Amino acid sequence: TLDVSRPVWDAFPLLRFIQFPWRFLGLASLFAAILAGAGFAVLAGWLDTPRLEPPIRLLLVRLARLVVLGLFLIMALQNLGVDLLPLLAGLSVAGAGIALAMQGVLGNLAAGLTIIFTRPFRVGEYVSMVGVEGEVEAIDLFTTRLSHPDRSVVVVPNRKIVGEILHNYGQIRQLDLSVAIARSDDLERALAAIHEVVKANPRVLPEPAYIVGVAALADKSIRIAVKPWVKVPDYLPAGAEINRAIVDRISAAGVDYPGAAREIRVVSAATTH
Repeated sequence: TLDVSRPVWDAFPLLRFIQFPWRFLGLASLFAAILAGAGFAVLAGWLDTPRLEPPIRLLLVRLARLVVLGLFLIMALQNLGVDLLPLLAGLSVAGAGIALAMQGVLGNLAAGLTIIFTRPFRVGEYVSMVGVEGEVEAIDLFTTRLSHPDRSVVVVPNRKIVGEILHNYGQIRQLDLSVAIARSDDLERALAAIHEVVKANPRVLPEPAYIVGVAALADKSIRIAVKPWVKVPDYLPAGAEINRAIVDRISAAGVDYPGAAREIRVVSAATTH
C-alpha cells in the first residue's frame, strides 16, 4: 500500500530528479559529454582517409564539435527555463558589433575557407607568394605556415594570399646552375663532363629529364646552363654538390675558365706653359 504520509519521491526514487533539476542536469551533462567524446572519436576516425586533406578534416571536426556543444547548451538553457528569444536577439546585436570590430579576423576566416576548399596548394608543397616562399607546413582557418629553407617559420594571414599571385612549385624544383668556359674547342669536353656529374648525383631525379646546353655566347666565354630536377628538401644541398663536382671534373678534363677581363686606358694630357 502507498503511505500518503511519506513524500511521493520516497515511494518513487526516480521522481527525485523532478525535485532536484540540477541533479538531472548534471547527469544529462555527463551523458552528453560521453556521447560527444565518442562521437568525436568516431568522426575523426571516419575522416582520417586519404581522400580528405588535413585542413578539411580539421575543419569538419571543429564544426561538429561546435554543433554538438551548441545543441547541448540550448537544451541546458531550456531545462533551466531560460527564454531563448531575447537571448538570441541580444547575441545578434552583439555579434554585429563584434563583426565590425573584427573585420580583419573574419577576412582571414573567409580566405582560409576559400583556400581549404579550392586547394591552390597543399601541405608539403613549395610555394612562393606575397614576397615570401617556403614549404607549406600547415593550413589553418586564419593563417598559413611556411617552413623556410633557413629553418625559420613564416606565418602568412590568409587574406594576404587570396587574390594575389601564387607560384606553386609542388614537391620538386629545378636547379638553375651555369658554368662559363673560355674556348669553343673545350665545349664538347665540358658538356660531357657536366653530363657525367649530373647523372652521378643521387639527388637528381630521373624524371623530368635534366637540361644541359649552351645558354649564352659572350665575347670571350661560353655559358653552359645546368638545370636538373630535385626534391624540395634537396634543392640547396644538390646545387652545392653539383657545383663542386663540376669544378673538379672540368678541371680534370682540361677545360679552361674564362680569364678576368680588364680594360686599361692611358690618358695623356699636354702641359701648357
